[in-house]
Amino acid sequence: MSGHSKWSTIKRKKGAADAKRGQVFTRVAREIVMAAKEGGGDISANVRLRLAIDKAKTVNMPKENIERAIKKGTGESKEGAYEEIMYEGYAPHGIALMIECLTENRNRTVAEIRHILNRSNGTMGEQNSVGWQFHRVAYFSFPSEGLDFDQIFEMALDCGADDISDEEGMIEILAPVENFKIITDRLVAAKISPEVNEIRMMPNQEVELGTEETVQVMKVIEMLEELDDIVNVFSNVRISDEAMEAME
Repeated sequence: MSGHSKWSTIKRKKGAADAKRGQVFTRVAREIVMAAKEGGGDISANVRLRLAIDKAKTVNMPKENIERAIKKGTGESKEGAYEEIMYEGYAPHGIALMIECLTENRNRTVAEIRHILNRSNGTMGEQNSVGWQFHRVAYFSFPSEGLDFDQIFEMALDCGADDISDEEGMIEILAPVENFKIITDRLVAAKISPEVNEIRMMPNQEVELGTEETVQVMKVIEMLEELDDIVNVFSNVRISDEAMEAME
């Protein structure tokens, strides 16, 4: 299992803790905002928004919260316009970071990111300082229970996917960015609601550290992901089985 998959597994197992901290609504709301910002507020024409709303309903998000998030994304809300920003930097031990944000106050966001990185022996980077070490992919993951993997494999391959795997009870699909909507539509037609459907920054080459150093890096990433304005943090660190066990 690749590094990004292992970190997804760790975060999934920590889902209950996230809910206790009251973060699950915040994270789901951001998905709705981003979907509405990208494709509008009409769920019949915006499949990504429909999936985000379905996810919100599974965690019992109130209807008014969902409607508020949609209005934020479309710009109808008076609470302030949101913008998507990708910051770059380094975690300890020279690990490259791409930090995806959705914020209405970039000064607050960059200050919070810089504070965490500085106190963790990391640094903020200039634009394109680490971006060249990553490439964008369409990413989907969903439970494999009750599904025929061979059928999913054929469907994803037919939609132009580059990689399809089934490990630890989760099916993952990686594809070119331009195939995001095609695969999303096919999954919806098959009545499959992905737990994750997004554009990710994948490292061109992963860097392997010792277990202790890897855990240090992952703790920094975890602190960043707990910030309200952070959507995703991507790194080029390779997560070993030992590091994954230590994080659990």
